[in-house]
Amino acid sequence: MQVAETFLPIIHLVFSNLKTWLRGIHHGVSPQHLQAYLNEFTFRFNRRFYPFNAFRSMLGIAGDVTAPTYAELYAKKSRPTTTSSSLGS
Repeated sequence: MQVAETFLPIIHLVFSNLKTWLRGIHHGVSPQHLQAYLNEFTFRFNRRFYPFNAFRSMLGIAGDVTAPTYAELYAKKSRPTTTSSSLGS
């Protein structure tokens, strides 16, 4: 426990915020869609001090991505939710 706090001093706060966000906004998450929710939380968390930049980043990312169809969302084997090129902003 102390080792985690030495290298990652706010890790407990991050996980607490994640759990509160998942329970409060989404009221639970299925394992099938967990990665997509974690990606969204990470995006928001990394841009929490600069809300306008988050909006600009989202516009840039949205311009390069096609929305999945209903069939793709609920297929047994889901496609990746992000690409390595869209993670950099």
